[in-house]
Amino acid sequence: MKRVKPGVFLLSSPEIDENALGEYLEWLGALEWESDAPSDAELIPEVAGRLCYRSFAPGLNPNVKKVRGSNKEYLEHILEVGHGSVLEHGMLTFIIVNASRVFTHELVRHRVGVGISQESLRFVRLTDLSFWEPEWALEDTELQQRNTEIIRLLEEHQDWLAKHFGLDESGIKFEEKKKKTSYMRRFAPIGLATSICWSCNFRTLRHVIEMRTHPAAEEEIRLIFGMIAKIAQERYPNIFGDYEVEIIDNLPHYKTPHRKV
Repeated sequence: MKRVKPGVFLLSSPEIDENALGEYLEWLGALEWESDAPSDAELIPEVAGRLCYRSFAPGLNPNVKKVRGSNKEYLEHILEVGHGSVLEHGMLTFIIVNASRVFTHELVRHRVGVGISQESLRFVRLTDLSFWEPEWALEDTELQQRNTEIIRLLEEHQDWLAKHFGLDESGIKFEEKKKKTSYMRRFAPIGLATSICWSCNFRTLRHVIEMRTHPAAEEEIRLIFGMIAKIAQERYPNIFGDYEVEIIDNLPHYKTPHRKV
């Protein structure tokens, strides 16, 4: 049995083709427009929002007499008025490791604006069984002793099954390995640590951060989305700067007055 801690890696973020943006601005007649956005991730919703109203410069739309100058000011207004659809254009991809299938079963409930790829125990054979446990559980000596005994028995059973099915013998076909490995996973606990790749747009991420760092959420998902929220706020302050952080039960709760977005 291995005790592990969840980890989060930001795998990718949006990137703008500057030539394409320049060609669009030239077509629009706003070639002189520039943004002070600190990242492409913050530039994309600004461009999308300004496109809606042709608000790159006064005069492009006769109804618009004033345009907001900075990216920060512009996105703050987007959040205030609830124009959240422009945040759907930017996507982030995270790899989350050492998270339980308790966590992933809750994560996949958020289906809108996401992409999901999870480690498959139909293909990946189990050897050591890894788990995350909260600090209060680790401090309970009797509990840990019983947990260790149970997990050791399950690990021994995985090892016995592999030998019983001859999965390491030469000549066994992959299809046979897959069939037996799929059977073996039925004896793995739901708390088993796994990995998942999760992509989402910014609007979805804002919603999930607030939902899953809330004190009423499950402890592990609060921990992981606290990590994700910290990355998002540090990397993209003009999109996530409106969040305030309150520490409750040693975990952060991220909340914002702009819940619609």
